[in-house]
Amino acid sequence: MNRTITPDGIAPPAANYAHAVLSSGTRMLHTSGVVPARVEGSVPEEVGEQAAVVWSNIAAMLAEASMEITDIVSVVTYVVAGSDLAEVMAARDRVMGDHRAASTLVTVPELAQPAWKVEIAIVAVA
Repeated sequence: MNRTITPDGIAPPAANYAHAVLSSGTRMLHTSGVVPARVEGSVPEEVGEQAAVVWSNIAAMLAEASMEITDIVSVVTYVVAGSDLAEVMAARDRVMGDHRAASTLVTVPELAQPAWKVEIAIVAVA
């Protein structure tokens, strides 16, 4: 069971995430940085589409581990500087819905492949 932690004595989260998540489950899934490559290797050009592909890849990993989006307790998102952060956050929100996880978003000068504009790593606990 995972429970979000939002103390009264601090400012609320700045977007759709939790300040912290307390986990009591026993199964953990840690992903590497998940990249925006489709199964056949293509990468969309637009950052919002890339984020959607990344979240689709994450959903596939969760399903393979018999886990759900609601098992995600932590998200770290890397976005190439100058990209539309709102599109990346909107893709996350479409997948996460009302579920809140601890979340960090970092802008970087570049990722490992020039075509990649977004990369996301998650931790899930069930």
